[in-house]
Amino acid sequence: MSLTLGTGPLARPSTGQLNADLWSVAPAHALYLHPVQERIRGVLGGRTVVDTTGAMLLHETGLLPRWYLPGTDVAPGLLQPSPTRTTCPFKGEARYWHLEVGGSRVEDAAWSYPDPVAGCPPLAGLVSFYLERLDTWYVEEEELLGHPRDPFHRVDARRSERHVVVRIGGEVVAETRTPVGVFETGLPVRWYVPEADVRDGVLEPSDTTSVCPYKGMASYEHATVGGRRYDDVAWRYREPLLEALPAAGHRCFDGDDVEVQVSV
Repeated sequence: MSLTLGTGPLARPSTGQLNADLWSVAPAHALYLHPVQERIRGVLGGRTVVDTTGAMLLHETGLLPRWYLPGTDVAPGLLQPSPTRTTCPFKGEARYWHLEVGGSRVEDAAWSYPDPVAGCPPLAGLVSFYLERLDTWYVEEEELLGHPRDPFHRVDARRSERHVVVRIGGEVVAETRTPVGVFETGLPVRWYVPEADVRDGVLEPSDTTSVCPYKGMASYEHATVGGRRYDDVAWRYREPLLEALPAAGHRCFDGDDVEVQVSV
């Protein structure tokens, strides 16, 4: 996110300042390709489809980062040519590939740019997969959550003594002097309140979940205040990833009728 979305330099940030006019020479749509140091593996139907230590990560303005993997590290015979073609003005014509594993075919599971346009990073010989069309992806021995991480994206969860008051529908539902502030590249600061400082009887479980590659799996909760239910206005990370570990045992709030007041 930090390079191509939000406030990142390839997203034409609205805040911050350089000592030169980068955008007088940089293209409006930028591409940046660099090596990934981790081992990457993709598995489908119990079969390892690709296993590589030569992955590349492509950053593209307005898009999430995406892995491009050496075609030579895909298990032989699994990729079959597809007639599908698409054209990207910044990368060229994409050729698609079906994936055949154990007698089953996944249509157009991957694509490549055998002849990238002039000025495009060197994508020839690399293949990219729709990640969701495989069963599991591993980074080293850890299962991938969501999309590939951007190494330029940062999450810092900081314990604080700020005074945080949360109101829903105008009523105070949480108040604390021991919050955790989650500072994440390109996103507003989120304040997490200890469970003990949330008013009893306000929250009830929701079926909604979401996945963040940097923080983990979030589970949501509804709030009932003044006889009205507010859907999915609170969430927590029961088992946060390392970067967000201080937020364990805390809840965060957001929504149209939610006010989070923060003071020193």
